[in-house]
Amino acid sequence: MAIDWQPSASIETLRERARLMAKVRAFFAQRDVLEVETPVLGQGGSTDIHLVSLHTLARTDKGQRRLWLQTSPEYHMKRLLAAGSGPIFQLARSFRDGEIGGRHNIEFTMLEWYRPQFTLNKLIEESTTLIMSLLPSYPGPVVQHRYRELFHTHLEIDPFTSSLETLRALAAERTQMPAHALAGEGRNTCLDLLMGMVIEPLLGQYELSVVIDYPASQAALAQRHQDGDGEWVASRFEIYLKGLELANGYQELTDASEQRARFAEDNAERRRLGLPEVDIDERLLAALEHGMPEGAGVALGIDRLIQLTLGKARLQDVLAFATPNC
Repeated sequence: MAIDWQPSASIETLRERARLMAKVRAFFAQRDVLEVETPVLGQGGSTDIHLVSLHTLARTDKGQRRLWLQTSPEYHMKRLLAAGSGPIFQLARSFRDGEIGGRHNIEFTMLEWYRPQFTLNKLIEESTTLIMSLLPSYPGPVVQHRYRELFHTHLEIDPFTSSLETLRALAAERTQMPAHALAGEGRNTCLDLLMGMVIEPLLGQYELSVVIDYPASQAALAQRHQDGDGEWVASRFEIYLKGLELANGYQELTDASEQRARFAEDNAERRRLGLPEVDIDERLLAALEHGMPEGAGVALGIDRLIQLTLGKARLQDVLAFATPNC
């Protein structure tokens, strides 16, 4: 049987990819943002229950130990911030197990950058400027949507006050999942299903959509604040174009104790769901304890943006070798 050795993307597409990567680097060079490189392997993985981290056993001078392939370069980059790097960016190889499809690949490139002293709104402005600079034509206006308002508009419910039973029933109805499969799921799982399968495909069809004010329980590594309604929300944003999530940004959490507590909550939820626990990154926590400057950071799926820019049907069409072809 013949073995398929050919690249996933055409050589012409790879030339276009290189041109767009050069534009990204020029964008940050003009703004005096330092390009950095950090390790693919780390002491800890992502505790996020929605991500599956890959790990390997490595031989070191202290014996065999487990190292984690990074789901993003975030932890190492925050250690650089704590060491006084100033504004930094990276085009980093990242890994998320099980993510295969037209919009996913287990190994992918993440564009991530951090801006000490930036507010979230200032980072939103910079992020949308970068995205529009790479697109062949202006995608329309930049429009901000509050998470709560999206649920009111498209699902006629309040994501903050609706009962768990209501959310489970609606998730089963609108996502066509059997009700028994959702019987043990919590609020965030139901909200994520409704957001991902009902609302997200509608975003960014005639505009660059920026979603803000996510529930506080979805803050991850972001700070929290009270919105205009007095509700505690996550200080984060996501950017969508053509129903595709491109970027996820935070007003970064700098409190080491709070971050440790969130990692512990994630692992407790993993145990409840029967998922394997993930080693937390003690070096990240030590960096936060030392002191990381206040500021904002964002991760952008550069492969997805290149896919949209070049009008390709699948993510694999802009990768030299997609995971199934390795």
